[in-house]
Amino acid sequence: MYVEPADAPKRKPVTVPGLRAMKARREKIAMLTCYDASFAAQMEAAGIDVALVGDSLGMVVQGQASTLPVTLDQMVYHVSLVARGLATTLLIADLPFMQFRDPATALAAAMRLMAEGGAAMVKLEGGSDWTCEVIAALASRDVPVCAHLGLTPQSVHKLGGYRMQGKTEDAAARLRAEARAVAHAGAELLVLESVPAALAGDITRDLPIPTIGIGAGADCDGQVLVSYDMLGITPGRRPKFSKDFLEGRGSVREAFAAYAEDVRAGRFPGPEQIAA
Repeated sequence: MYVEPADAPKRKPVTVPGLRAMKARREKIAMLTCYDASFAAQMEAAGIDVALVGDSLGMVVQGQASTLPVTLDQMVYHVSLVARGLATTLLIADLPFMQFRDPATALAAAMRLMAEGGAAMVKLEGGSDWTCEVIAALASRDVPVCAHLGLTPQSVHKLGGYRMQGKTEDAAARLRAEARAVAHAGAELLVLESVPAALAGDITRDLPIPTIGIGAGADCDGQVLVSYDMLGITPGRRPKFSKDFLEGRGSVREAFAAYAEDVRAGRFPGPEQIAA
């Protein structure tokens, strides 16, 4: 159970409608991935707006080569851990590979992530017609949905690797159309991963729902990073769009707070984190 530190900032819970209100007020949204109760408590104390239990746990926690092996049972377990460390930070959970292949499967998975795990929103990848059908089915049953476009890690084999998307005129047009489609289907939030900054900015200005960038420039309505990347503890080379916020600071909580401050002030991502 979360125990609030004496010096923790006082704030109201972050809500799904509150995210759209933040976009309207041009307040940047600070999101980080999270996989356990201890990190969740530090994010809560640091004032992080949104904690995402990503299927990235397959790579950074389990040591897998991709996100594909992560199961629904594993996601429910990690979501329940994170939920115990939060009080006001909004909790989003990924729907793992093939757990949103049709509306019935997605509804059953979302029920577990929300009822058993404690998530307030579920996230799924892609913007095709069938994905939008799933989004509409979830939204019609009052399940808040975060869409995810651009580099979609569950499609790594089809994409041929972890590469920037939307670089050609046709690819950019397709991403713009998919962004409109997921918003029209009922998505409340959109993650844009590894897309050109100018394209992400265009999509952000075009949509009524907030966008969250990761490797997508500074013009999105918010930013998300894998927490292990921004703490400099992920094995191997850190993604170019990330930054080690723990360097020069004395604690994980200070690193999380510095990240949130830089996102809100528009200092992150800076030029060195934005691809040409």
